[in-house]
Amino acid sequence: MIDFRYHIVSLISAFLALAVGIILGAGPLQGALGDQLTDQVETLRTERNELRDALDASERTADKQLEFIEAAGPSLVQGSLEGLRVAVVELDEAAGDQRQTVLDSVESAGGTVVAAASLWPAWTSADHAGFRDTLADGMRARVGEVAQGLTDDAPADEVIGAALGVAFSGQVTSAVRSEEAQALEQQLIQAGLIAVDSARAEPADIVVILSGALPERPEDLDEASSPAPEQESVAAFVTLARAMQEVVATVVVGPTAVQGDVVSAVRADNRTARVVSTVSGVETPAGRIVVPLAAAAHWVGEVGQYGFEDGASVLPPDVRGQWSLEEEPEEPLADGTESADADGAGGVDPDGDAESADGDAESADGEEAGAESASTETATSAGGR
Repeated sequence: MIDFRYHIVSLISAFLALAVGIILGAGPLQGALGDQLTDQVETLRTERNELRDALDASERTADKQLEFIEAAGPSLVQGSLEGLRVAVVELDEAAGDQRQTVLDSVESAGGTVVAAASLWPAWTSADHAGFRDTLADGMRARVGEVAQGLTDDAPADEVIGAALGVAFSGQVTSAVRSEEAQALEQQLIQAGLIAVDSARAEPADIVVILSGALPERPEDLDEASSPAPEQESVAAFVTLARAMQEVVATVVVGPTAVQGDVVSAVRADNRTARVVSTVSGVETPAGRIVVPLAAAAHWVGEVGQYGFEDGASVLPPDVRGQWSLEEEPEEPLADGTESADADGAGGVDPDGDAESADGDAESADGEEAGAESASTETATSAGGR
């Protein structure tokens, strides 16, 4: 049982410990502890200042690099899309201000924007799935004539995706879209699937699909029970890109890639990534520079995934000068031979003909002179004998 003496001993021990601490702190340990704490504080203060200075320097360097990229951008892309016609398709009007910057980058590279369109929510809405099936059944035969890779049992999303590609790229000549292409465009508009802000008679050589940032997932949505609506839309957009590629060169561009967005989904789908190029980071000057370069490279058959993420390439190959839209195939002549080149390649130069004729005449004269000389020598020899 605890008695009064126990309390006395406990109090004495506590006061003795306090006294010893005060004596040591005010005596021999005072200077050492104080100096050590002061040194640590100064070290931390110095490190903080150095980090702040390094951060300020990095920000200034980044600003200068950004200024350089913005200033050099037009020169870097100049002529990369020269003579090519581009259609821009925005997904669900999700790109916002990035749409105009992409249009500007295409035009600064020498390309011509022949169509600017956006998809309505009905393109991916589950409520309109039956309507899209019916629409695809009516288009399947006509679209299949152009999209050779479209199978007879292809799902509706692939059929209407290929139809959109035909609508923008179908052509009778290199300068005019076919009536079939224009009819498909009007059919998609009347069905409430697309809205065309501007369109010209010329067909597109390249289609740029512009995606936006992935919307935030509602916190009260149970991810395990059902996929988010945007996940179903992303899957439909991947199918759209692959189906359009069956008809026309197609590039998917969007903001810096995050898991689950359209660009990442295209890259993750091996079947689509093998045939469709992507560009991420279009909200940055560097990304906007890559867009026309990637489109030009894709048009000549260079498929790539471009951006600063793991597994992506930073810059597409420079393919300027690897094509000429003015070159036309030579038409055969009536006898089945190819037409002669006016510059003499594979043809005959009039001056060369004259020179050749002169050379032949001189050769003939030489042969006649040689024959006469031989006859004279023979006669002389005979007379001598």
